[in-house]
Amino acid sequence: MAFSPGSFLRLLRAGLVMARSGVLSDIDPTLVPPSARVPLALAKLIAKRTAKPGIANLPAAISKLGPSYVKLGQFLATRPDVVGPSAASHLERLQDRMEPFPREVAIATVEAAFGRPLDELFLKFSEPVAAASIAQVHRARVRDADGDREVAVKILRPGVERRFRRDLGDMFAAARLAERWSDEARRLKLIEVVETLARSVKMEMDFRLEAAAASEFAENVAKDPDFHVPRVDWDRTEREVLTLEWVEGTPLGDLDALAAKGHDLPSLGRIVLQSFLRHAMRDGFFHADMHQGNLFVDAQGRLVAVDFGIMGRLGYKEQRFLAEILYGFITRDYRRAAEIHFEAGYVPSIHKVEDFAQAIRAIGEPIHSRTADQISMARLLTLLFEVTALFDMRTRIELVLMQKTMVVVEGVARMLDPRLDMWATAEPVVRSWIEQNLGPAGKLQDAGRAASTLAHFAANLPAALVRAENLVVKLEGMAEDGFEVSERAVRRIGEAEARKARLGHLALWAIALVGLLLLLR
Repeated sequence: MAFSPGSFLRLLRAGLVMARSGVLSDIDPTLVPPSARVPLALAKLIAKRTAKPGIANLPAAISKLGPSYVKLGQFLATRPDVVGPSAASHLERLQDRMEPFPREVAIATVEAAFGRPLDELFLKFSEPVAAASIAQVHRARVRDADGDREVAVKILRPGVERRFRRDLGDMFAAARLAERWSDEARRLKLIEVVETLARSVKMEMDFRLEAAAASEFAENVAKDPDFHVPRVDWDRTEREVLTLEWVEGTPLGDLDALAAKGHDLPSLGRIVLQSFLRHAMRDGFFHADMHQGNLFVDAQGRLVAVDFGIMGRLGYKEQRFLAEILYGFITRDYRRAAEIHFEAGYVPSIHKVEDFAQAIRAIGEPIHSRTADQISMARLLTLLFEVTALFDMRTRIELVLMQKTMVVVEGVARMLDPRLDMWATAEPVVRSWIEQNLGPAGKLQDAGRAASTLAHFAANLPAALVRAENLVVKLEGMAEDGFEVSERAVRRIGEAEARKARLGHLALWAIALVGLLLLLR
């Protein structure tokens, strides 16, 4: 897909903002493709002399580009495999805060969504209490069979879908161009990264899907005594409006207020870590944005989560992978930790299990010589993924999201208890999963899954054989008759390739021209 003029100009502006902010100044030219070295040199020339060069300027630069890029930055903060650990760390500081839109506009959105006057839905409806790039939140009161109660009403920002659709189109064009020119871009699957962001944003903009995520999450944790998810008000939820139970609690980041109310901070740190591991391994469905701004503590001492726009899923294979990896490091069984990578198909069979076990031993052994407060589970997983890159392990987005969430969760847990023993805290949850899923009961479940798979395969075997026969007939026909490509098709392919080459050269010269104009000012 070629750049449209609008996409080209908007991406050029984004590049200039990055360059002027000094974000690109520290990049080593030898690490980029030859075709990108001239633009990189120009970027360094036009960087503001007052700007401190380097990646530390990235959050400020992205904030200037608008809400779509802020959302991209927040998403990339969960992908250190793409942007690198340093950039991911800086991107975590992005604040998705915007000026609220008027209460009257919010009311009009609610009434249009439900086709009813506001006073038929809510007894009271406040001014905005929080505003972000996609939506803002109001506090309201409702009356139903349960009596009067307080609710939080999340309302989609007007016009946001059109803006995101345009900017995501630009990002797709840039990702396709990068993958065409760069082997590293293809390895990092930049198109897939943008596709994942697009799906995430699309789901975030349909509040019925966020409501469904909150509802599923609430069912999973219903029997957990120390974790709570606000109840969804389905009668007052539509595509543009999400209504949830109002959370009366103390923000988890307010340590003084928590202590003043008698909450046990070390105990809360343990709950944060164990809850995340339980959700990821037991349920395969976890809150992927568990920073302290999305967590509260209610009067019962329960951890309460809000904002379910970013959720992560792990299949059974990934759940087992996570549990066995952590358990392997806890018990120092590096051979088993290595084997699980190969069994899951994450490391190609061209490598040896023994070599991989040796590599991860180099990660695990230093951990066991340190005190509990010096051991970072998140750091271990980060190092593990770095090592697996040496063994050609393909990027697994769900595992990277889990690992990034672990970094955030560990940071929150250590904020509450700086001396928290991460491994001793994790061990009961991990051991419980191992016993239930890999012990005798787990073997029976595996046998049941295998039998179900075989039965499904047997039921579909006749149709599969018919499709295979049709495919063989078609291939035989092609082999006999040869492949025909029309003259018109050949001409169009040539024109398309020539157009792509011209646009690529045009992009480089345009950047060079803008850079020179800025220098002459």
